[in-house]
Amino acid sequence: MRILQTPPRYHPFIGGVEEYVATLSHQLVERGHDVTVLCARSDSKTPVEEVKNSVRIRRLPVAGHLANTPITPHFPRAVYEEAARADVIHTHMPTPWSADLSALVGAVTRTPTVLTYHNNVIGTGVASVMASAYNNIPLPTTLHLTDSVITTQQSYLRRARPLKSVRSKVECIPNGVDIRRFRPMSVSSEAKRSLGFASDRDNVLFLSALDEYHRYKGLDVLLAAMASLAETTEMPPKLVVGGDGVLRAEYQAEARQLGIDDHVRFVGRIPDAELVTAYNAADTFVLPSTDPDQEGFGLVLLEALATGTPVVSTDIVGVANDIESVGVGKVVTRHDPNALAEGIRDVLDWEDDPLSDRCRSLCEERYSARTNAEQVLSVYADLVEAER
Repeated sequence: MRILQTPPRYHPFIGGVEEYVATLSHQLVERGHDVTVLCARSDSKTPVEEVKNSVRIRRLPVAGHLANTPITPHFPRAVYEEAARADVIHTHMPTPWSADLSALVGAVTRTPTVLTYHNNVIGTGVASVMASAYNNIPLPTTLHLTDSVITTQQSYLRRARPLKSVRSKVECIPNGVDIRRFRPMSVSSEAKRSLGFASDRDNVLFLSALDEYHRYKGLDVLLAAMASLAETTEMPPKLVVGGDGVLRAEYQAEARQLGIDDHVRFVGRIPDAELVTAYNAADTFVLPSTDPDQEGFGLVLLEALATGTPVVSTDIVGVANDIESVGVGKVVTRHDPNALAEGIRDVLDWEDDPLSDRCRSLCEERYSARTNAEQVLSVYADLVEAER
């Protein structure tokens, strides 16, 4: 099968949608399918076209951005060209433009089109007005043009208003994690220190881009929780913040104002080659997401769990129910630093030898990239067969 993926961006750009598309694409080529990724060239250092891990990647020049959406003037012609060679198009929201044009071209060329609805389109200020206008007219049209819509968690069927009119073609397929890459491993004290972790106390890990579009990841709440832990704990844990962006200085200043700069280390973006080591070096991974409209699933939680590291998060992430029911971490109230601090303290105080095994088993049994790919492939196959 020839599959055209049209995410807004792709590796080496870091983000949840980008990781989702990369993991799925790798699984597809391993099964003998041809995958082409058509996306924006967000970094001038990346090649215009390359084949990486057997995935063909074609990047288009960016003329500018509308909020967080890269505008690629050559996309309409390029997606039409690629669709002529594809058996199925797979596009992704919440980034308009590429998804809208992919759905339109799919309808025109009669190429079956799948859209993964990762989360809602929203914004702040002027962007909020534009998002509202988009949600009222263009988005419903795009959803109706697509042949199948995938959500990564059931709750989106309840809270995403645009999906209600196309409910009959919506299927929930949870995200999957590459359990071969993300796996438990021992980490030496020296390796921990090189990544910014402490070797003499517990470590908490947080990962996110540090920009306006990712405030909902809740780093401000986590910093306040760390201040609470510093006041009530003789040896508070070390927080390692992985990620970079225009708000890094703001968060660093906030840590100083809270008097916890000795307990927080901002290490910038953690390279892919060191990411698995970082998850293993942490005693718990924390993702205190605050906005249900913006948090799609929380793939980083699966990455942490696959390495055997327990997690602390909020009720809006895709794996929230399993965190509590399987006993691999804590789910706490959103926007509540004290509840978050208590959740972190509880997980760090657990004396449970099988805990790491439970974390790993959850991903193996319910959230593997292999399972995700097989379910998505089933959607593709049904659409392609129906088109014949």
